[in-house]
Formats: sequence, structure tokens, C-alpha cells
Amino acid sequence: MSPKLGIIDGVAVKPLRRIVDDRGWLMEIFRSDWPEFQKFGQTYMTTCKPGVVKGWHYHKLQWDHFVPIKGNALVALYDAREGSKTKGVLQEIEVWNKEPKFIKIPPVVYHGFTPLDDDEIWVVNTPTELYNYKAPDEYRLEWNDPSIGYMWRSKK
Repeated sequence: MSPKLGIIDGVAVKPLRRIVDDRGWLMEIFRSDWPEFQKFGQTYMTTCKPGVVKGWHYHKLQWDHFVPIKGNALVALYDAREGSKTKGVLQEIEVWNKEPKFIKIPPVVYHGFTPLDDDEIWVVNTPTELYNYKAPDEYRLEWNDPSIGYMWRSKK
């Protein structure tokens, strides 16, 4: 059975603005005065090659704050939270290189991403928690796990 598509409670998607001049451009990725800000853990960047899906995983404690900064990305979310009014809902977010977006992802919401075309994507994340190397707050399923039942569009 396919998951129901919708908007997951607690997820925020915010269009970002590039400030362009004759030297190039600047884009604010995440600010402490935005309503989406909770606290700072760390910032890292990850990449994903064409034909690859990085997913599924969730965190029990951590909120993620994704900003795809290069390439065209498909970010998929699946709400697995007990008691959530959107439990079982799947949300797709397309982030095009020319239309950058900030995505806030709550704990216990599975998430993953893949390129929408034949170019690598780069994603910056500023989670609320530091990565704990000895006891990672990370719980994984395979990209094609039948319990979610999602068909990734660009998986080769």
C-alpha cells in the first residue's frame, strides 16, 4: 500500500533568497532569529551522487535543518511518530538549484534525498544535536523498505 501524500506536522519549508551583485551572490541558510531556530548542535555538508538514494533514517532527539545548496534534490519525509496527527503521511519536497529552500525535519520523521537529475547534490544540515560517535542518534531503514512503501523517482 502506498503512503498518503501530504504535509507532515512540524515540518517547515522556507524559500530562501539569494542576494546577487556583480561579484556573485550570498544566501543566508539559517539564522537564530528565524522562528524555525531552536538550538545549535553543529553544521555539516553531505553529497549524493546521481542514481543514489540516501535514506531512510530518523533521529529520536535531533531536529534536522536541511538546505540543498547545489543541484536539484528530491527530499522525501515519512512521519512515523506515534500519536502524530500526520502519522503515516509522506511528504515530497523538490528543491531546484534556482529555487533554494530550507527544510526543518522533526525527530522520528524518516527522511532521505536523491538527485532529481544526473548531477550530484550537496546538502548542508544544521542539526540541533552534536553527532555522538559512540551512540549515534540515528535509526535506519533501506531506501526501498516496504514498511514505508515509497518509490523513489530517480533511483536507477
